[in-house]
Amino acid sequence: MDRVTVTMPAEVIRDIDRHERNRSRFILEAVRRELERRRIEELKRSLAKPHPETADLVAEGFEEWADGLPDEDLDGLVDPEAGTAVRWIPETGWVEEDR
Repeated sequence: MDRVTVTMPAEVIRDIDRHERNRSRFILEAVRRELERRRIEELKRSLAKPHPETADLVAEGFEEWADGLPDEDLDGLVDPEAGTAVRWIPETGWVEEDR
């Protein structure tokens, strides 16, 4: 654990003390929730506006992309029959496909 000094308005400290005896635990939980919220927002932004190369791969399809790789790159690394077949639908996201 590392120690961090945080300066807050007195009324915020009083509000924390009303709800929790352990200020450090309260602040740690709040920071973790905020970090998780921000990670989720980043993911949503990424899904809403994917990187152009990612969008190209989705449009092209994995098998077509994998077919374009040299054979030595695929040896034991890619099994198109493994896993769950999915496809991207704009406004919906990834959906499972029947094989």
